[in-house]
Amino acid sequence: MTMRVELLWFEDCPNHETAESMLRSVLDEYGVRAEIQRIEVADERKGDEVRFPGSPTIRINGLDIEPGWEDCEDCTPRCRLYATSEGLRGVPERAWIGEAAEAALAV
Repeated sequence: MTMRVELLWFEDCPNHETAESMLRSVLDEYGVRAEIQRIEVADERKGDEVRFPGSPTIRINGLDIEPGWEDCEDCTPRCRLYATSEGLRGVPERAWIGEAAEAALAV
């Protein structure tokens, strides 16, 4: 099975490199050898095209890894905040990536 892994980001976001490192680490733990497709969102047009909720965004097989995530209305390039168990953070919970990878592997 091929897993599609996307990292959506924009240049001014200070968190996309941390998120990518975490993503690579989790994928390695699960033995997933998928290429991470890095999608730079430089303007509102691209944001609307890819339904960009902010940087960093991680999607596995087209699904956002944040539990309960709903499509954005405002898709302009900006930093994303995640409501984690430790409060608002600029990167998602590591466990969310693992759960999304497990779900994709189970299909």
